[in-house]
Amino acid sequence: MKLVSWNVNGLRACVNKGFNDYFELVDADIFCVQETKLQDGQLCLEHEPYAQYWNYAVKKGYSGTAVFTKIRPLSVRYGIEEDEEAEGRILTLEFRDFYLVNVYTPNAKRDLSRLPYRMEWEDRFRAYVLDLDSRKPVVICGDLNVAHQEFDIKNAKSNRGNSGFTQEERDKMTALLGAGFLDTFRHFYPDREDAYSWWSNMPKVRERNVGWRIDYFLASARLAPHLVDAQIDAHVLGSDHCPVVLLMQGLEESP
Repeated sequence: MKLVSWNVNGLRACVNKGFNDYFELVDADIFCVQETKLQDGQLCLEHEPYAQYWNYAVKKGYSGTAVFTKIRPLSVRYGIEEDEEAEGRILTLEFRDFYLVNVYTPNAKRDLSRLPYRMEWEDRFRAYVLDLDSRKPVVICGDLNVAHQEFDIKNAKSNRGNSGFTQEERDKMTALLGAGFLDTFRHFYPDREDAYSWWSNMPKVRERNVGWRIDYFLASARLAPHLVDAQIDAHVLGSDHCPVVLLMQGLEESP
């Protein structure tokens, strides 16, 4: 089973930069997207045999998540609570053997003005996925807007305390992993450096691989025997983020 997650930083723009080509080439069983930045009816993507599920933000041109899946879910949930999440940041699909949570974590903002909200959101999100995990295993994917460890960011020293690399944000990721989840990339590649999924738009930054690893697949620890590999498709352009991939086996297969 192949799962893909990609923050496209505006799906309409990404479609014009090769999204559909990558989508067809990667041939995922489940393809998750964050930061769609669109409203219902603004874009029509026809990818058979995928079912499509969208969580739009109320604010136009902002946030939003989507899931394309060959495997029909048993249920779909939009947000943590019904009609509670106006920013379209969470989509949860229940499958036979696991829950999939596609998430776009709030950014603390450059001036950290949204850090208090981010901390409260992190606590609610952790409680939410732990509740799911009490029923069946969980796979969490998306832009979690934090570089967890120093080797998840190129210039750790100069970025310490900046949005996405504050100690508070890193501690929340530590707490989530400590609650029973694996960072699947580090599960397979615990010491790999220079592996990033986001680069700023400053000139030559991506070419020099001055990046951050802030896009993840996390999985309930008891799914470890089913994990095959975790990949970062850093060569794929079209967004300031690149896709990340998780391969699993021994679970529900696509039809």
